[in-house]
Amino acid sequence: MAGLVVIPDPAATPARLDALAEALGRFGFDVHRTGAVPVVLAATGVAADFDVRHIKVLDDVQDVVRITSPYKFAARTWHPADTVVDVDGLAVGGGELVVMAGPCSVEGVDQIETSAAAVAASGARVLRGGAFKPRSSPYSFQGMGEEGLQIMRAAADRWDLKVVTEVMSESQVEVVGRYAHVFQIGARNMQNFPLLQEVGRAGLPVLLKRGMSATIEEWLMSAEYVLAEGNPDVILCERGIRTFETATRNTLDLSAVPVVKQLSHLPIIVDPSHGVGIRDKVAPMAMAAVACGADGLMIETHPNPPEALSDGPQSLYLDAFAELMDGVRQLAGVVGRSVPEGAVAEAA
Repeated sequence: MAGLVVIPDPAATPARLDALAEALGRFGFDVHRTGAVPVVLAATGVAADFDVRHIKVLDDVQDVVRITSPYKFAARTWHPADTVVDVDGLAVGGGELVVMAGPCSVEGVDQIETSAAAVAASGARVLRGGAFKPRSSPYSFQGMGEEGLQIMRAAADRWDLKVVTEVMSESQVEVVGRYAHVFQIGARNMQNFPLLQEVGRAGLPVLLKRGMSATIEEWLMSAEYVLAEGNPDVILCERGIRTFETATRNTLDLSAVPVVKQLSHLPIIVDPSHGVGIRDKVAPMAMAAVACGADGLMIETHPNPPEALSDGPQSLYLDAFAELMDGVRQLAGVVGRSVPEGAVAEAA
């Protein structure tokens, strides 16, 4: 099955657009409207050999474009304008370069409170941290569960931060959704299709990390699972892929940023912490990500990285994170983005 993008006459009234959507529906298509201006209509469930001339002769049709990519809703063809994801009032994908920062995992109240205060003071807008931790070894620290979510949300609220945290299974969606502003789908779950469908129905924005060996097309197809459930708020996250190189933890594929920008309307951020896995390589790769057009960064930082229960070697010390943010703020201005100044007082 294929898809079509139907571009209506710009002068068409809402009533005429409704009539056009009904006419498309009579051909057996599922019709969806983009939030872009001007409005375009996407018709899915189209037979590959369908003659588009049947659509071109309908009233108020200016043009028809066949979508040949396997993903429809994620394609820029369907949604020419960049999507800006609304995270509880915070825009991701707009003029502001959004930084998400915090420890790999929630370890306790003091650790999260210290981290939240520090990242907010440096200009980050989203607190990251894992309450449910997928680890390579079943004997490693697995996270604090709901207690960790409670600790994280309390600290975030105190410093006017949003919360992004990983959900690992369908059974966790409800509990994570009570505390998070953004569901994170980790690299290992990028092709967990039932989970993608569940978060697509759950009503919160979704941050979708690229799988460790996933192509860009496979990544966008995974985003399609969320979008197809009616959730338009997907943020892509490049976090490095597995190659033959062993000098770094992964190979951070910054070429994915301009490639995704060409193929898709979805915002894309970069996680250099997982991308390189080595503390002193995080800052230069973060700066490179800003330079190549990323909409934001995800950075791991910890009050005492040598004592971190997970990912200590790639976590920045809090003062090093503040220094990085100063550099990111300067570079963002050069590429036409902005980074807010840090919080100066604790929220009430």
